[in-house]
Amino acid sequence: MLNRRVVLTVVPLVVAGMALSACGSSKKSSSGGSSSSGGSTAAGGNKPTFKIAYQGPLSGGNAQLGLNMKFAVELAINEANAAGDLPFKLEYTESDDQGDGKVSPTAARKLIDDKSVIGVVGPAFSGATKAAEPLFADAKLATVSPSATSPTLADGGWASFFRVVADDNAQGPADADYAVKKLGAKNIYVIDDASAYGQPLSKAFGDQAKTDGAQVTSESAPGTTQCQAGQGNAQQYPALATKIKGSGADTVFYAGYYCDFALLAKALKAAGFSGNLFSDDGSLDPKYIEQAGADVAEGTYISCACADISTNSAAQDFITKFKALAKFDSGTYSPEAFDAANTIISVLKKIGPSATREQVIEGLKTVDYKGITKEVKFESNGNIAGTSVYIYQVKGGKITSLGLANT
Repeated sequence: MLNRRVVLTVVPLVVAGMALSACGSSKKSSSGGSSSSGGSTAAGGNKPTFKIAYQGPLSGGNAQLGLNMKFAVELAINEANAAGDLPFKLEYTESDDQGDGKVSPTAARKLIDDKSVIGVVGPAFSGATKAAEPLFADAKLATVSPSATSPTLADGGWASFFRVVADDNAQGPADADYAVKKLGAKNIYVIDDASAYGQPLSKAFGDQAKTDGAQVTSESAPGTTQCQAGQGNAQQYPALATKIKGSGADTVFYAGYYCDFALLAKALKAAGFSGNLFSDDGSLDPKYIEQAGADVAEGTYISCACADISTNSAAQDFITKFKALAKFDSGTYSPEAFDAANTIISVLKKIGPSATREQVIEGLKTVDYKGITKEVKFESNGNIAGTSVYIYQVKGGKITSLGLANT
């Protein structure tokens, strides 16, 4: 999907209905004729309006990850407008791709066809990014993903592609080193959800774990239709859990998202597995604890290329304002989405009211923006410059930061 970062002061999330209602209450796009800049100007207005969009999962089994990002983008736009020093007006819009590569091209086309959209935060998931990015590239519309981490995305040759998180080639090996060298894992069962996110992450993990001297068994368990746009069925997990228990594995590493990981974790508990559970940023959400159950989730290790900003003094204003807007705490990739949106805004400020989509892409290539998670600078392939991977653990029913994986 993802590659990652967060505020993990975990409190019960609002019920899904409230969250989706909040999603639906977003400011509607203003009408107006398109200009050569890609913005629009309302009748009698002096300033053009540029839209910054969010594309990601706003419905489906993993929607909470999308909502974490959506409200962060809205907050960045609200703050920029409130400052009163912009030579243009900003407006938020969104497109729900359900985190699904089959849906994301249509979601992308919706944004591309709106000529007022000047930049996109997202797509959020790797498979959705891979499917939509050729369209964004053809339209010369910049995308800055807060969370898509598949290494192959940087090889697409898309001038439109940027991301503010480290890829799986950084995260997978760091996770493996932590499992073997810190947790003492010797026999690891590695499972991926057969997605464009899970497969490369599980391979990167497994290869490094073998190098570190661990015995590794790898298997794919397709994401379920219950949780995502996969081909699997929830009934696959009891048999898989029994197989894992019989293998003698002392650690299970799951590369995928929280909904399916919760189903697997419950099946492992029922099968009598008592070893370490370890997953990635796709599972770094309180929904994992809620769906797996606190007893099952307790002790689970979760990694993310996203930092815990709860102790970052510069981020406290963001934490407070995010909750006021979203009605739930900042979560996985909220800070990254905030930084991604503000990075686009910083580029727009330099270009001015005549900004075009092409100019935004060129501006992102050389941007140097100090965000709440990191300094945002991009390599020539769109990757973020610099890598950091963090480890979290479920303790007492809450997700707690353990710090950098390599410390």
